[in-house]
Amino acid sequence: MMTNPRVAIVGATGAVGVELLSCLETRNFPLASLKLLASKRSAGKQVAFRGEMLTVEELTKDSFADVDLALFAAGGDISREYAPIAGAAGCVVVDNSSAFRQDADVPLVVPEINPEAAFNHPRNIIANPNCTTIITLMALFPLHQKYGLKTIIASSYQAVSGSGQHGITELENQVRAISNGHPVEISTYPRQIAFNVLPQIDKFTDTGYTKEELKMLNEGRKIMGLPELKVTCTCVRVPVYRSHSISCVAQFEQPVDVEGARACYEDKPGVALMDEPEAGVWPTPLDSTNGDTCFVGRIRKDLAVDNALNLWVVGDQVRKGAALNAVQIAELLVKGN
Repeated sequence: MMTNPRVAIVGATGAVGVELLSCLETRNFPLASLKLLASKRSAGKQVAFRGEMLTVEELTKDSFADVDLALFAAGGDISREYAPIAGAAGCVVVDNSSAFRQDADVPLVVPEINPEAAFNHPRNIIANPNCTTIITLMALFPLHQKYGLKTIIASSYQAVSGSGQHGITELENQVRAISNGHPVEISTYPRQIAFNVLPQIDKFTDTGYTKEELKMLNEGRKIMGLPELKVTCTCVRVPVYRSHSISCVAQFEQPVDVEGARACYEDKPGVALMDEPEAGVWPTPLDSTNGDTCFVGRIRKDLAVDNALNLWVVGDQVRKGAALNAVQIAELLVKGN
């Protein structure tokens, strides 16, 4: 258990780092001090936090001597180099990258699903899951508790901010170019993203699935403690600024019914129903943007798969899909439960 830990944010000037700072402030996270770490290029920048201006420091191997808890948001290469250094110095790392997610001795945690896993971290490293995995499992875990999850068939509709600021800028520039009759420039994505959808996120593997698509399979099994869970997924980039959406067919061990499924979300933290289709009420990315809640709607019995429900879930991938989940893990460590 940590009491008022000395905290560091690694990658403090990036999109997730900025969101981490916001979550720490708005959730009144108890800390004794806060150190902001980034590349040499960003060192010296001033950042506001709780009425004070903090100076960003350059990340070095000596950055963690006076840190109890480090929230990493700087990418896999940085995490692979610096997270073990921080852990060896006695600092507990909550890492947002994919670097350690499948390591057997690194817990992969969604606090609403497997909070107990956060306390078994022999390397002082705790992994934050993939954003799409988190959002999908937030919708499926309450149903799993009642019916027993067996199979996931999913298609994701992922916002350009999942690619960082470059993705947002590319969409903005392409929309502007098209509106003004100018040629479209392509750099971040393999094809035009404006007024288009791209059925590839991350690199293809020899299975024909992308690395992003396999994350839901591998991470879902680990988080849920279901080594036999079957998952097939198609991940699609869409011209939306923020918040991911997932269409999901979930098959269960037990027979399912719609009203019983809706009741599963009563009083569940972090997830809520928006499911009145006859009134035009169903969740969209804008409903979850800049918010902490994942919204579920379009719940119906699947017509092709036995004991299955078809549903739609949206969530802000920068908050619950990254920064918020990391801060919630840190809160577990502070509370000790």
